[in-house]
Amino acid sequence: MKKTSLLVGLLFLTLTGATAQTFRGLDKTPMDMAYFPDDYAHDRKFAPAKIGTDKAMVRITYNRPAKNGREIFGKLVPYGKVWRAGANEAPEIKFYQDVTIGGKKLKAGNYALLTIPNETEWTIIFSSDLDQWGAYSYNEALDVARVTVPVQKSEAPIENFSIQFARKDAKTATMYMGWDTTMVAVPISL
Repeated sequence: MKKTSLLVGLLFLTLTGATAQTFRGLDKTPMDMAYFPDDYAHDRKFAPAKIGTDKAMVRITYNRPAKNGREIFGKLVPYGKVWRAGANEAPEIKFYQDVTIGGKKLKAGNYALLTIPNETEWTIIFSSDLDQWGAYSYNEALDVARVTVPVQKSEAPIENFSIQFARKDAKTATMYMGWDTTMVAVPISL
């Protein structure tokens, strides 16, 4: 009886060990989040005086690939093709209220953010198709809005793709996207 109990116990330990959860390693491209007002999630808890009565208006979750000595735009990210604006999943942008971007009205809600980079301008795409990996399954029919913005040269090279918001005035913000020496500014009216 003792041998049977011992055998059953060892079998149980073997089976539970075989089904233990394993985790994959860290992703090479860290996920980040940007808010408008800038640092909103932190400041509403730890520095409420910085945001005053402001409410969150925009939040974007995206992945930040690194330059790693590569030539980015025109090579790694081809001109004239839809790009996910980062790495891995297409970024998800959430507008907490209705906004106007480049004269196009967008309802409050969540959208995938994609771009079409070119040398002198980028097309910024807001799509209703969330949870897409890259732009491989991109479907233009699901575009909610498209705006075109000019390319600017950054003051210094940007190692990791970055998105950040800046307040222009009480009703206007700018969403900056930059990587390497390329930057675009997307005006948002609240």
